[in-house]
Amino acid sequence: MSAPVRSRISAYAIATADSQLLLTRLSEASAVFAPGLWHLPGGGVDPGEQPPEALARELHEETGLELLDARLVDARTYTAHRLGVHWHLVGLFYAVEFTPGPLQVTKADDSTSEVAWMPLTGLQESSLSPATIDGLAMIRGGQVRPVPGA
Repeated sequence: MSAPVRSRISAYAIATADSQLLLTRLSEASAVFAPGLWHLPGGGVDPGEQPPEALARELHEETGLELLDARLVDARTYTAHRLGVHWHLVGLFYAVEFTPGPLQVTKADDSTSEVAWMPLTGLQESSLSPATIDGLAMIRGGQVRPVPGA
């Protein structure tokens, strides 16, 4: 018997400031992408939830920051196999503005183990999720501009 296929829609934040990208590290509880990879803040849209609402919720859970504005930049699809499930994921990418503040993972025992600002120039693709690699391409392609003073 083949593994089940599950679909998921996720909303991701692309946040840059001072030549850095806001990233979260995936924990063992990550449902889709491998643990240990650096990933864009964000996650699954719950039934009945609008994508920007999901993005605000996930951004707060994973970074402690409050979303002020989100502009849809692009959408991509992914397939993955993790924990016996084949995934079809639709990722919605948003350029975001948020309230400044200290970074902290506010939802314990979830898919995020840490959060950090990472230099754009030092990121190694082998340590990034597929969604993060695509987010970087959007930054480099000029679709996302840095947030001044963030």
